[in-house]
Amino acid sequence: MELTITEFVIGILSTNLVRYFTIAGFFFLFFFVFFKKKWVPKKIQNRFPKNQDYYREIGYSSLSLFIFMLVALVAIRSPLGEFDLRYQSIESHGIGYWFLSVFLMILMHDTYFYWTHRTMHHPKIYRLFHEVHHKSTNPSPWAAFAFHPLEGIVEAGIIFPVIYIIPYHMSALFVFLVFMTVYNVYGHLGYELYPKSFNKNFFGKWLNTSVSHNAHHSKFNGNYGLYFLFWDRWMGTLRPDPKKC
Repeated sequence: MELTITEFVIGILSTNLVRYFTIAGFFFLFFFVFFKKKWVPKKIQNRFPKNQDYYREIGYSSLSLFIFMLVALVAIRSPLGEFDLRYQSIESHGIGYWFLSVFLMILMHDTYFYWTHRTMHHPKIYRLFHEVHHKSTNPSPWAAFAFHPLEGIVEAGIIFPVIYIIPYHMSALFVFLVFMTVYNVYGHLGYELYPKSFNKNFFGKWLNTSVSHNAHHSKFNGNYGLYFLFWDRWMGTLRPDPKKC
């Protein structure tokens, strides 16, 4: 039986909030509270954010998650929902396609993120859309979704190409959203978890790292990708990958 609008709103919003606070909260407690001293050598910037930075990041992230719910409501429950390519049974497309669909979502999101992110750095719209996120010059896990409402709408817009272009099962979409949150939190973690010289091997040359995204936050340009470095390398926007930012 299809959910009512109220049930849909409550379900999506609560899922968004639980996913964010569970994942970001775990990383924050592990690296910034309980094992802070142990992980200090892995800290990218020597200083730590102030408490008001955490409060700002949590506040804006919570607002963004509310906006994500509203955009999902438009994408799925408005007349536009007729274009939704969701299917009910995994067997109808096979488990192989299920894994492929998750990978396609990740690739699509990386492309979408690179170009929208780079666009929001244009001087004419930067302050209106993206400046709020860059208040976190030394980000914490809570900064993952700390967007201005206008940027929140842009970031949520990935749902449209994902569900209108890729036939998907809801479980695949859920896995994609969890992966997105984990990697986004890692990118804002302030610690580098990959081993030293990771950027020198084949995979490291193409995967985005916490160091790379931290450099973007501290230097304000370059390194616009989310999961990968494909677009940054192809478009000449990759910053030198420093050990410390």
